[in-house]
Amino acid sequence: MKSTIAAILGLAATAQATVQGFDISHYQSSVNFAAAYSAGARFVIIKATEGTTYTDPSFSSHYTGATNAGFIRGGYHFAHPGETTGAAQADYFIAHGGGWSGDGITLPGMLDLESEGGATCWGLSASAMVAWIKAFSDRYHSRTGRYPMLYTNPSWWSSCTGNSNAFVNTNPLVLARYSSSPGTIPGGWPYQTIWQNSDSYAYGGDSDIFNGDIAGLRRLATG
Repeated sequence: MKSTIAAILGLAATAQATVQGFDISHYQSSVNFAAAYSAGARFVIIKATEGTTYTDPSFSSHYTGATNAGFIRGGYHFAHPGETTGAAQADYFIAHGGGWSGDGITLPGMLDLESEGGATCWGLSASAMVAWIKAFSDRYHSRTGRYPMLYTNPSWWSSCTGNSNAFVNTNPLVLARYSSSPGTIPGGWPYQTIWQNSDSYAYGGDSDIFNGDIAGLRRLATG
């Protein structure tokens, strides 16, 4: 039986077609979106928020620039699980540009799950981390009708969630692995929806590879 994600995207684990994209934040203050589009990129994921107090100062200009250049685009939220609740951070993300609409060009929001500084798992146990992610995901879904994409790397997911498979059938995986292939997929997902394969993309930010063709990318945006 296909999972909900597979049914939406029409993906298979052995899908050969891919679509180039990239993700950016205020660290990329000037992005030539038109040039990136001409080079073949078709989607952009843009940092919107962190925790419940920070909004990325370049989000609005990046979002407008990506839209005007013809990209499918969406926002991402850098999680601070040890500070406030998952629901509160989902609300903050949605309030500052991270929501979803069924216009065919808006990706579901992405929850960025990784370490910052010395606190690898933000002071949470694996079970508490899974509960926090679920609270964020459920609130985002209740307010937008979509589950957020989850961005992580295999080491963090294993250490901080106990390699949980709780999100396999609901949340698309954005896998960070800087290598020649995605490698072993964590958390029971049969495949990654997007693979962040490099932290150096020619037109700024990180390189992201969608695991499917352009029609599949549009289905991800449309829901």
